[in-house]
Amino acid sequence: MALSTSRRINHILKPISAAVCATRRLSSDSTATITVETSLPFTGHNVDPPSRSVDTSPKELMTFFKDMTEMRRMEIAADSLYKAKLIRGFCHLYDGQEAVGVGMEAAITKKDCIITAYRDHCIFLGRGGTLLESFGELMGRRDGCSRGKGGSMHFYKKESGFYGGHGIVGAQVPLGIGLAFAQKYSKEEYVTFAMYGDGAANQGQLFEALNMAALWDLPAILVCENNHYGMGTAEWRAAKSPAYYKRGDYVPGLKIDGMDVFAVKQACTFAKQHALKNGPIILEMDTYRYHGHSMSDPGSTYRTRDEISGVRQERDPIERIRKLILAHDIATETELKDIEKEKRKIVDEAIAKAKESPMPDPSELFTNVYVKGFGVEAWGADRKELRATLP
Repeated sequence: MALSTSRRINHILKPISAAVCATRRLSSDSTATITVETSLPFTGHNVDPPSRSVDTSPKELMTFFKDMTEMRRMEIAADSLYKAKLIRGFCHLYDGQEAVGVGMEAAITKKDCIITAYRDHCIFLGRGGTLLESFGELMGRRDGCSRGKGGSMHFYKKESGFYGGHGIVGAQVPLGIGLAFAQKYSKEEYVTFAMYGDGAANQGQLFEALNMAALWDLPAILVCENNHYGMGTAEWRAAKSPAYYKRGDYVPGLKIDGMDVFAVKQACTFAKQHALKNGPIILEMDTYRYHGHSMSDPGSTYRTRDEISGVRQERDPIERIRKLILAHDIATETELKDIEKEKRKIVDEAIAKAKESPMPDPSELFTNVYVKGFGVEAWGADRKELRATLP
C-alpha cells in the first residue's frame, strides 16, 4: 500500500507540459507554465466535470506555499492564545482546510463576494486582511477587523467582498443568495461564494435559498466544506445522503478534493464561468479539520488519532505543494524551512502588536447598531441619566 501511494504521488508531481525543462532550476518568481494533474478526478452531477490538467507557475506555487503556511501558523498561534485566555468565547480553527480558501481565491477577484460561517479567519486573510486585524479581533482589541466587537466568528472586510463570518448555522447562505441577486440586478459580471459546512447542509433555509437562486438564475456558488464532522457527529450519522454535491437536485454540482489547492482552483474557475452563464452550482469540498470543531472540543472522542495523523501524512495541502516545489527544483528544502521560520516570526510580531492595541472605547457599544441621522438617545437603566446621544 505504501509503495502504491508513493508511485501515485510521484505521478502527480510530474509535469505534463513540456514547457518546463527538468534539467535547470526555475526561479521562484518565474511565470513559466507548469501543468499538473489534480490528485483525484472531479465527480459531476448534471454537469460535465472540468479537466484534471491545471496550469500553474513557480511563482504561484511559492505563493500558495507562503499563504497556506501563514494561515496554518496563525491558527496554531490562535490555539495557544485561547489556552492562555487571551482569546475568549468561541473559536473555530481552519488548519487542514487551507487549500479551500487559497484555491478559491486564486480563481476569483476581490469583486466576487464570499460569505462564510464561523470558521472564517483564513478566508479573511485570503481576502486581503492582515494578521494584526485578525489577532486584534480575536483578542477583542480596537485594531481588530470588526473593531474588537465581533470576535472569532465575525470577521468582515466589505471593501474586499468579504461579508463575514456568521455564527448561526447555515444563516449565511440566504444572505449569500441575496448578494448574488444584487450582482445580477446590477448587471455585474461577478459571482458570490456562499460557504457552509456538512453540519449545515441539512438546513431548510439552504434549500429555500437555493430554490430562489435557481428560479432566477443567480450567479451563486454554494460551497459545502465537508470536513466530515458536523461538531462531533460523523456525516453518515447526520445525513441519509452525504453526497452533498448532488443535494441541489435540479442544480448541478461537483465533488472536489478540497485538500488539493489546484483542484479547488480549477473547480472554482469552472464554477464561476458556469454561474455567470447558467445560474447556481454546488461545490462539495472534501476536506478535513485537524483541530476539533471548536476550542472546547478536543476532536479525538468521535474520531481516532490515527485517522487524523493519517490525513496529515497522506493529504496535507501544504505538504502537497512542498513536494511539487521540490520536484520542480523551484526551491530547496532549506529555503522552504526558512520561509516557515519567517512566517512564524511575522505571526509572533502581529500578536505582539495586537496585545498592545487598546480595548475598544465604551462608545463603540452604540456604533453600528442604529442607522445614523435618527438622533438616538441612550439612557441609564433608571431612565433618569442621559448616557449618550448618537448623531
